[in-house]
Amino acid sequence: MTGMGVEAGAQAARSRALAVLRIRSRALAVALLPAAAAVVLLAGGATGHFTGPGWSVTRWIVTVVAVVVLLCAAGVALVVARARPAMSPTVPIPEQCAPDLYRLVRDLADRLDVPAPSAIALTPDCDSWLEDRTHPSHGPPPTAESSAVDAEARGRASGARAGPSALRAGLSGLSQNLSGLRHSMAEIRGGLSHAGNRDQDRGWNRNRDRDRDRTGARGDAPPPPGRHGAPAAPVLVIGSPFLWWMRVGELRAVLAPVVAGTGPSAHPDIAAARRFIRGLDAAVAVTATPARNPVSRAALTGAGWVARLLLRSCREHAAEMERGVAAAASERAQTVDYGLRIVAQEQVGLAYAGWDRLLTRVALPAWRMGRWPSRLDAGVVAALTELSRRDRLAEGFASRLGERPACDLLEEPGVVDEATSLLAARLFHGGPAEPGPDWAPVGWHDYPDEVVDRKWRMDAARLHRVLDALGVRHTTDSTVPDPDGPTLARVMDHLTIQGDESEPDVGPGGEPDTGPGGERMAALAAGLSAEMAREEAAAPTAAPALPGGGEPQSPDRALWDDGTLPLFPLQPPRTGREVLTDHVTAMVCCAAMDTAGATPGLDWLDGPSLLIDGERTADLAPRVLALVEDGDPAPLRDWLRRLGIRPEKPVRLV
Repeated sequence: MTGMGVEAGAQAARSRALAVLRIRSRALAVALLPAAAAVVLLAGGATGHFTGPGWSVTRWIVTVVAVVVLLCAAGVALVVARARPAMSPTVPIPEQCAPDLYRLVRDLADRLDVPAPSAIALTPDCDSWLEDRTHPSHGPPPTAESSAVDAEARGRASGARAGPSALRAGLSGLSQNLSGLRHSMAEIRGGLSHAGNRDQDRGWNRNRDRDRDRTGARGDAPPPPGRHGAPAAPVLVIGSPFLWWMRVGELRAVLAPVVAGTGPSAHPDIAAARRFIRGLDAAVAVTATPARNPVSRAALTGAGWVARLLLRSCREHAAEMERGVAAAASERAQTVDYGLRIVAQEQVGLAYAGWDRLLTRVALPAWRMGRWPSRLDAGVVAALTELSRRDRLAEGFASRLGERPACDLLEEPGVVDEATSLLAARLFHGGPAEPGPDWAPVGWHDYPDEVVDRKWRMDAARLHRVLDALGVRHTTDSTVPDPDGPTLARVMDHLTIQGDESEPDVGPGGEPDTGPGGERMAALAAGLSAEMAREEAAAPTAAPALPGGGEPQSPDRALWDDGTLPLFPLQPPRTGREVLTDHVTAMVCCAAMDTAGATPGLDWLDGPSLLIDGERTADLAPRVLALVEDGDPAPLRDWLRRLGIRPEKPVRLV
C-alpha cells in the first residue's frame, strides 16, 4: 500500500508539473506567433508568391506587430529572469559548525533514498521546510568562510572571540521583499517541504549514477551545481525550538517527511515547474513596486499583468502538484521511525505552545522596552519544563529530559541561539538588525531586574504623567512625607466609584466599553494609549549603518527598516481597558517592591511576576480588575493590608 500511495502521489505531481510547463510553452507560442507570421509573409514576398500593394502593407503591419510583441515578451522574460525570488530569513548553519547534525540528515536521506539537502539553516519558528536557493541572485549556499556562525566558532577556537556581532552582521543581509516573502512561505509550507517517491526520482538517480561514473571510484565530488552540472538540492530549514526541546531521535522522525522532499526537487519537470512559478511570483512582487518615471511604470504594469495572468492560469495545477508531492513524501517517510514519529508529533504541538507563550508573555515585554532576550531557545526548554511540572497531562514529557537533546548536534549552541533570538525579534517585533544603546541583549538571569522592574516603573511613571495631564489631584493627607509624590493611593482614589456614579465607558477609539468605570476611567485609558502611541512613534526605527559605512547588502533591505515590520505581529492592538489594567498592576507592583520588600520575578509561562517572600503572587489580577472594571477598591485594599503594602507612600519611578 505504501508503494502504491507513493506512486499515485508522484504521478499526480508529475502530471500537474507538465500542465504548468504546457502553460509556459503556450505563452511562448503566443509571443512567437506574430513573428512566425511575419517570417512567412517576408519569405513569400522574397520568393514572389505574395505580391502586390495589399501584401506589402500586410507584411509591414505584421512585421511591426511581431517586433513589438517580441520586445514586450523579451521585457517580460527579462523581468521574470532577473526578479529575485523571496527567500525566508534564516540563520545559516555550515557543516563545520554542526557536523553531527549534517551526518544525521545525510543518514536520513540515505534511508529514504533521496538526495541530501545542500545546506541547513535555522528559523525562529516551529516549522521545517525545504527552500530552493539556486537563483543566481541568491548566490551559492552559505559556506564556512562566509558564515557568521562559523566566524564566531573560529574566533573562539583561536582564543580571539569574534563576539555575537559577527552573527548579527550575517543577519543584515536577510531582508527580502515583503509581499513575495509571505506568498513564498505559504507556498513552501504548503508543499515545498514534502515530496518524493522512488519511481519519481529516476531522473535524479540517473544523474547520480552519471556523476559517479564521471568521478570514478575515487569518490571525488560531483561537478558544482550550475548550467552543466547536477542541480543543487534545496536547503533544509529547521525550526530552532525543535532543536532545543526535542531529543535526537524525535528530531530525526520529524525531519523524515521533510527530507523526503529532496527527491522531487531534482525531478526535471517538477523542478522546472517550480522555478517558473517562483519566477512569476517574484516578478509580480517587483512590478508592484512604484516606478520613478512614467515609462518604467507602464512597462512594469504590463509585465505585472502578464505575470499575474500566468500565475492565475498555473494556480490550480501548482496546488495539485504540491499536494501530490506532499502525499508521496508522507508515504515514503512512513518507513522511518514510524512509532517514534507519533511521539515526536506530540512534541511538535507542545513545542509550538511553549514557543508561542514564551514570545507573547516573556519576549514581547522586553522587545517593547528595547531589550531582546538572547537565549529564546533555551527559554522554551525552561517554559516547557515548567509546563510539564504544572500540567499532569505533561508529566511523562519531563522524563525525556534525560535523553540527548538535539541542540547537542551543534558545536556552538549558545551562539546559534543568540543569532536566532535576534532574528526572532526582527521578524515578530521589528527591531533593528544590530544591537545598540536602545536595542541591547539581555540574559535570563538579568531579566527580572533589567526588564520586569524597569517595565513596571516605566508604566507607573506613564500612569502618573497622564494623571497629571488630566489634572488629577494628589493626596491632601498632611501626614504623608511627600504629598505630591507618585502614590498608589492617588490611582485608587481616582478609579474608585463614589455613590451612584455610573456612566458608559468609551474606549480610546470611540468604541463602547462595558462597565461602570465612567468617563474618568475612559479618559485615563485614552490618555495612556495616546502616550504609548507617541512614545512608539518617537522611537528610532531605522537600522544602524553597516560597519565601515558600507552600503546595505540587499536592495530589499529598506523594506525591513521603513516601518513595515513586524512581518508576524504577535498580538492584536490592546484595548483601552487592557492598557489601563496593565498600568495599574505595574503601580501595585512598584508599591509592593518599595514598601513591602517584594522583588520582580520571571514566570516562564506567564511572564513578569511579583515575588513576595520568594513566592509568586497569583491572586493580584482579579483584585485589580475589580478596581478597574467595577470601581471597587475593597478587594485590592484587603490584599494590600494583608501583605503590608502601604499605598500612601511614594514609589520610585524611572
